[in-house]
Amino acid sequence: MISVARAYNYKPAKGRFAILVDRLWPRGLRKEDLGVDLWLKDIAPSHELRKWFDHDPAKWDEFRKRYAEELSASAEVLKQIRQLERQHGEIVLLYGARDSKHNNAVALREILKSHR
Repeated sequence: MISVARAYNYKPAKGRFAILVDRLWPRGLRKEDLGVDLWLKDIAPSHELRKWFDHDPAKWDEFRKRYAEELSASAEVLKQIRQLERQHGEIVLLYGARDSKHNNAVALREILKSHR
């Protein structure tokens, strides 16, 4: 199972494996307080794509398409996430954005589910 959670609201729990999927560490959070098991900076959208998207819901569909294209070059990292899901049962993709519906973790979860 793959879920998503905002890093600022996340509470570590036994049996969940937390992966931060943002390129930048969430501002104001200490690493020891967040309880992240893995930080995959390289799976985050490119700086250019992130700036273009700017969390504009009107650009959401195009963002997901472009992000999926970027991730096609990251097949090994996607395999790593799937392997971690098999090992741990539950994976939580953490993000720092305020918008809970239009962010890279939501898009990544969709991409992982569609490419099983």
